[in-house]
Amino acid sequence: STLTFINRIAFIMSTMASIRKTQTTNQELFDTIRELKKMSAKTGVGVYRAVAEKLSKTASQRSEVNLSKIERNTQDKDVVIVPGKVLSSGTLTKKGTIVACNASESAHDKSSKAGASNVAIMGYFADEQESKQTVLG
Repeated sequence: STLTFINRIAFIMSTMASIRKTQTTNQELFDTIRELKKMSAKTGVGVYRAVAEKLSKTASQRSEVNLSKIERNTQDKDVVIVPGKVLSSGTLTKKGTIVACNASESAHDKSSKAGASNVAIMGYFADEQESKQTVLG
């Protein structure tokens, strides 16, 4: 019975060692997710929680949004939140703010030429924005 107990413990430990770590190792991203969850609880604004949940996914599961989708789904001067990466497929003519974790270099160039401002998601929510926001992705 002692041997069976030891075998069970060894099995549990080997299983635990093989479980993949899913928490982000990017401390800035981790802090942003934590702050968004706190802001959602404090203010009752669901967009903070939704963005935090999408950012909590692994990098390969986060959204990738093309400029053409931003063009179709937004109005001029909107704030677009992409909890993932902005890609350069399509054109952008609307002037607004694109808040994203990351953007391809060509997407950044195209949006800047259109007059849109590009903001990193990490620092955007620190000021508790009150403007109309559209979450894509």
